Amino acid sequence: MKRIIYTQLIKWQKSPVRKPLLLQGARQVGKSYLLEQFGKSEFPSFFRFNFEQMPQLAKIFQTDLVPERIIRELSLIAGKTIIPEKHLLIFDEIQECPRALTSLKYFNEEMPEMALCCAGSLLGVKLSSESFPVGKLNLLHLYPMTFEEFLQALGKDQLIEIMQSANIANPPPEIAHDMLWELLMEYFITGGLPQIVKEYIPLRNTPVEARYNTRKLQQDLLASYYKDFAKHAGAINSMHIVAVLENIPMQLVRNQDGSVKRYIFKDVISGKKSFADLQGPIDWLEQAGLVIKVKVCNRSELPLESFCKPNLFKLFVFDVGLLGCMLNLPVEAIANDDYGITKGYFAENFVAQELLSAGVQKLYSWTERNSQIEFLTNKDSKIIPLEVKAGIRTQAKSLQQYIQKYSPDEAIILSKKNLMGKKDSVVKYVPLYMVGSLFS
Repeated sequence: MKRIIYTQLIKWQKSPVRKPLLLQGARQVGKSYLLEQFGKSEFPSFFRFNFEQMPQLAKIFQTDLVPERIIRELSLIAGKTIIPEKHLLIFDEIQECPRALTSLKYFNEEMPEMALCCAGSLLGVKLSSESFPVGKLNLLHLYPMTFEEFLQALGKDQLIEIMQSANIANPPPEIAHDMLWELLMEYFITGGLPQIVKEYIPLRNTPVEARYNTRKLQQDLLASYYKDFAKHAGAINSMHIVAVLENIPMQLVRNQDGSVKRYIFKDVISGKKSFADLQGPIDWLEQAGLVIKVKVCNRSELPLESFCKPNLFKLFVFDVGLLGCMLNLPVEAIANDDYGITKGYFAENFVAQELLSAGVQKLYSWTERNSQIEFLTNKDSKIIPLEVKAGIRTQAKSLQQYIQKYSPDEAIILSKKNLMGKKDSVVKYVPLYMVGSLFS
């Protein structure tokens, strides 16, 4: 399956100042698969060494960290000679061998001709006992598949072209808009984890079986994440981490107006009720890439960070498909676009994912008195408010109050409506499924 980030791998390959590349991301977002496809397509040969599958590889890095010797011994294991000037070397699950992570510094300094890519889970890399080779790496972050990548996997190239070429003067035809919305509901079921999407596609012609299989895979994946927590955090801490993660969807459904409110710390873990009590598990999940934090600003002025407080934020699940699984929401309800107040939460969760994947590094929202805007984005040194609606009703009192107070050049309402806007109006209506293209 094609990933948009692939073009950045090509750019890295051709760069005259190439450093070892570390591809980070949560487990199961497709890091290993992507690097293998890169090796097959762009190099005469590639060599992949998985430190989780072959823990004995760690011995190679115990003696010293001299790249020439390491390559020689890895060649013995591969049974073929690794040629630094020609081949791609992949260190997979590098977080399992901290010394290998440290060796990247020496590959950068002593063997820059070696095309070396590494894949590692965010958490394992950040918790490494070895020093991180700051300044000696190129870093890329892989997120779950975007909606556009989902369409690519389905072979919907015409719809992708329509989305990419659309503007106010040339909105998507209504038939295409309806098709894209139906496909968005499918994406809300599957989410963007590549293995789940891959197994879903062949079963699309039997929807009941496809949806059942998808939900089963998601349940299994969540169970594997919980095992991972215990491995990295210990039994007690992992229980707290699981409690925080499972509480996120529960907090979403408590809000009856369909809009996500700031995260509440009370009653998440027995006996703990403050930000200080939960900061550890929340930071752990954020570093693992399993939750998305959106900070709440009380003013909409640059720099937005200065108008935020550490204990005021929203939390979302990193994949919208897993959100439905954690809520145990019937897949048929999502497919039929009939799942009540949770529509708003799915829409916001989706927008948060798409913004991150489009390169928006920090996410913010805005709240003043009784008004709130779901997302604020900073583009070309201008703040653009994004109001998120799950349906065709787009009354936005908060947005009008925001416009009166801050006079933005542009304001966007994301909803089920097709693309529209008036020439002299600040407000533009953009279909929810197009949010990624606004900032990519």
